[in-house]
Formats: sequence, structure tokens, C-alpha cells
Amino acid sequence: MKKCVMIVNPESGKRKRKYSFQDVYDVLRKYGYDTEIFFTKCAGDALRIVKSLDDSIDLVISAGGDGTLHEVVTGNMQRKKKIAVAPLPLGSTNDVGKMYGLNKGYIENLEKILTGQKKLVDICYINNSPFVYVACFGDYTDMAYSTPRKLKKRYGKIAYIMYGLRQLRNRIRNYNIKYEIDGKQYNGCFSFMFITNSSRIAGQSFIYNDVKLNDKMFEVAFANVKTKKEMLKLLVLISTMNIKDVPGITYYQTDNLIIEFLDSPKSSWCIDGEEYKANLSRYEFSLEQNMYMLVPKEKIDVLFE
Repeated sequence: MKKCVMIVNPESGKRKRKYSFQDVYDVLRKYGYDTEIFFTKCAGDALRIVKSLDDSIDLVISAGGDGTLHEVVTGNMQRKKKIAVAPLPLGSTNDVGKMYGLNKGYIENLEKILTGQKKLVDICYINNSPFVYVACFGDYTDMAYSTPRKLKKRYGKIAYIMYGLRQLRNRIRNYNIKYEIDGKQYNGCFSFMFITNSSRIAGQSFIYNDVKLNDKMFEVAFANVKTKKEMLKLLVLISTMNIKDVPGITYYQTDNLIIEFLDSPKSSWCIDGEEYKANLSRYEFSLEQNMYMLVPKEKIDVLFE
């Protein structure tokens, strides 16, 4: 039989949700996998588990939220021999899982994964740290990691809105940067920066209608808004228009980007919903394509070339 490891974050999702792991074992065995389940206990566990796995493992299932998947992929990218990865969403937002069409019960999602296909995917990097689908910077982007866990456990996705409404009292900061794309240099003043490889960000689907996860390119969107009213208007336009055509958005598609802050930033980047702690002024973005994801068939024609 093939060998599978499932890494479960028991803190993901709402508190009252229950899982039958005997059902998980039974489904995986039906598809030819002998499975071992690991439960994370603290931040960094998923990364350490994946990094230390034997080369005989055929599949790692990340059962948790986007942050758990981020750790799994990070650990995998530090391995000499990469292992195929599959996301099994159990968290409160699950942008990656829902992008792949995984929005049903966990057993149904597991069946959809195991009847899917392995696809080579682009993995983006900020400096030397990989991320799966988004790196963002600016006010309110800390909601993904700053929203108290007890609120997320109790209210799920609504917790982010509750926390965000409290943050609306803060003014929107703008940052002077110089940046380089494809060897060309630019200057600009921006309030928000998004570097993504996804069609879904922060619970919003179809941010990019034509994104491909294996085209060896990532999407870059810089926004310049000065007031909360301008920010809310921008969010409405993004939900109704192609982001490339939205006034106030500077858009690029590339495989390399360097951002240098002219004034030291006072906040952190958010990558895959987690805080990227780095007291730097210069950030380099790149990508590699050397890892497979096992994904449902129904979205392959949409998300892959």
C-alpha cells in the first residue's frame, strides 16, 4: 500500500465541530493508503513533522486552515525529496481549499482529493520563506493572525469581521517604496500590497478570473487609498470588476519582484494568514515549481494550464 501522513491542527475551525478519524482511516485505506495521523500541539509542529518524514511517504494531507497548510508546505520545501501535499480544510476561512472546490463535509472533501490529480504548482517566496497563496502588507491585513483565537473558535469567519470593525478607527497609512520588476525600477506610494498565486483571498472568490497556479508567474497588486471611505469603495469595485481594471490598482504579473521601503515599516507582512516577522526594509519575491499538490479534478481546467 501507499503511505500517507495526515497532519491535523485540532485548533482549526469552530469549537463544536467533531471528526471521526476512524472514517478518515477507512476512506484512505479504500484508496490504497496506509495512514498515520499526527496532531499538532503548537506553532511550528506541522513544519517539523513534514521536514522529518521518511522519504517513503507518498502523500501528506494538511488537515487544518491555511496556516497549517503554510507550515506543511514550508517544511516540504526544506526537504531534498518533496512529498505530494493535499489540503483538507478544517479552518475558519480556508481560502486554498475553497479555491480548489473543497467546501463540503470533511469526508466528502477527502474523497474529492483522493480521486483527484497531482499537479505541479508554483510556490512563491518572500526572501527565503515560501508561501502558498498570498503575501500582503498594509493596515488591516493583520486580521488573519491578530484576531483572537477564542473569537475564531466561537464565531468562525465572522470573527475577522468583528475584529476588523474595531480596527476601523485607525487611520490608513501609506508607504513610500521603490520596487523592481523584470529589471525595471519604479517608485510609488501605496497603502496595500498583495503578491498572490490564488483566485481567492481573504474569503473573496474570483479576485483574478484567469489565475493559473502553474504558469510560473505570480500576481502583484498595489493599491493607493488614503481614507476608509476610499478603501470601502475600492473593496466594492474589486468585488464587481476585474481587479486589473480597478482605478487605484497598479497591477503586474511576474516571477520576480523586489520591494524596498524608503521608510522602515512599522508593521509586518502577512503570509498565508500568518505573521511574517522580519525587521527589514528590502523584500525579494520569487518562485519555484518543484512540488505537487493532489487536487480535485473539477477545478483543474480552471486553475491549471
